[in-house]
Amino acid sequence: MKNKIVILLLFSIGCINAQEEKTNTTSKKGKKTNAVTDVGDAAKFLLAKQKILGGQYVSALNTLLEIERNSPNDSKILYYLGECHFALKQFDKAKDKLNKAVEANTNLNPRTYLVLGKLLQLEENFDQAIDYFKKFLGTPNISKEEIEEATTLSSQCNNAKTYMTSPLVVEVINLGPEINSIYDDKNPCITADGKKLVFTSRRPKTTNSETDVEGDGKYFEDIYITSIDSITRNFGKPTDVPGSINTLAHDACTSISPDGKQIFIYKNDLKDKESRGGDVFVSKISNGKWRTPEPVGKPIASSYWEGGACISSDGKKYFFTSEREGGFGGSDIWMVERKNKKEWGKPVNLGNAVNSSYDEAGMFLAPDGKTLFFCSNGPNSMGSYDVFKTVFENGAWSKPTNLGYPINTSAKEGQLTVSADAKFAYLSSERKGSLGESDVYKIDLKDYAILEKDGKKKISNGLSIIKGVVRDGYEGYGLPEAEVVLTDSGNSMVASTLTNENGEYFFTLKGGEYTITIKKKGFKEQSEKINLPQSTTETISLEKGYLLKK
Repeated sequence: MKNKIVILLLFSIGCINAQEEKTNTTSKKGKKTNAVTDVGDAAKFLLAKQKILGGQYVSALNTLLEIERNSPNDSKILYYLGECHFALKQFDKAKDKLNKAVEANTNLNPRTYLVLGKLLQLEENFDQAIDYFKKFLGTPNISKEEIEEATTLSSQCNNAKTYMTSPLVVEVINLGPEINSIYDDKNPCITADGKKLVFTSRRPKTTNSETDVEGDGKYFEDIYITSIDSITRNFGKPTDVPGSINTLAHDACTSISPDGKQIFIYKNDLKDKESRGGDVFVSKISNGKWRTPEPVGKPIASSYWEGGACISSDGKKYFFTSEREGGFGGSDIWMVERKNKKEWGKPVNLGNAVNSSYDEAGMFLAPDGKTLFFCSNGPNSMGSYDVFKTVFENGAWSKPTNLGYPINTSAKEGQLTVSADAKFAYLSSERKGSLGESDVYKIDLKDYAILEKDGKKKISNGLSIIKGVVRDGYEGYGLPEAEVVLTDSGNSMVASTLTNENGEYFFTLKGGEYTITIKKKGFKEQSEKINLPQSTTETISLEKGYLLKK
């Protein structure tokens, strides 16, 4: 049961204590000294470090500030204050404490250089950042993991310098105070028709909203939803999702199904045994309200951490992130495919062409069913997490490509989602100019074909939608698990799916002439030729309902 967290915690405590032994200064008499000489402060200091390892940065910061009163020029204390401020994204305060640590130079922790480099990287002062990473790498007794971290950060700075000299022809637009807040707004997910947007926010609902006092002291995450205004073509004011999705703990959306009928949610609630440690849940809409989220279950769920999932438009494939055995390190992307109406296959790792020894997260499968966008924080990034793209072709996933600047920046980018017509994408980012921490951005793709290899526009790189309900011809209720098959003019199958519990089906594909066939055991098969239009200016949605008779 998710013992990995405990093991890492114990390992990290050992590493920090070992690092402190290495960074103690030496007196003129040759004896090691420690500026925190007060017994009470020494105990507080150990407690503060343990709180940092547990992610309790606000509490750790308050404890360290108490110690600082007695040891205002101790570089070691100043470093940990800077680390807490950095984790809480109070970057100016972090920089101030870390610079003071360098100036004081008593018990200087070498990682002071590393975190200062990260701050300069965020400020896009890449050459100065690289200099600090070199200083850190030049200090004795740093671990193999620390060497890899500094080397990766230096690589990211060099990538940023390269990408920023050749920016993409796209416009990245902050969605403004109508959508964003002074708090953390992230994980934008849109339906295939581009009409509904859900995202995660840490804004308070009321003046009495609870905060995560055991964590970072901020408000808990909740999921919000908004719809496009048919006149202004902009998203309206978001509201928290109606129904039973949001709880008193953290609730974060990881995707919405292309048809807008399912929201996949990440939950990690210590008080809830089903979500304790991090698992994926799904909520389905019924009569305009979202039902209480249920665990997705096996084979996606395991005893390891799972961080999110998305589903293909035909409902046959799930992509999800997991730290289960068989990966390449950290969080990997896995895929599981439906074998038949009731059975799923064995989860398959997307392989080392996509996954790395770093973390892969924030997936979105484009409506074309073959282009997968995801985030990674490895050496090919510009800084922290960047958005990458891989395409399934010739039976394999292509080597991921960094989407480049200005979609990516030196700050942390979250998941990206694309409309079916590929005219717009939505992205969360902590880049400069945000209203709060992370904001939701709209990317105008009119001059850049994000789904094409060369980025050049074709006559139309968008897709059309065909959807509808299959009903019992006598009773009128929706027929679940009816098979819906689309074939082309050569009678080759183009797509197939099973209707959901309400008898609904949904496809995204290029316009053209097709034959649609509906089958259900105990009912007469029904077929019809259809013409699915395609437009270069908007996403065409064709709705076709069918009645099956026995």
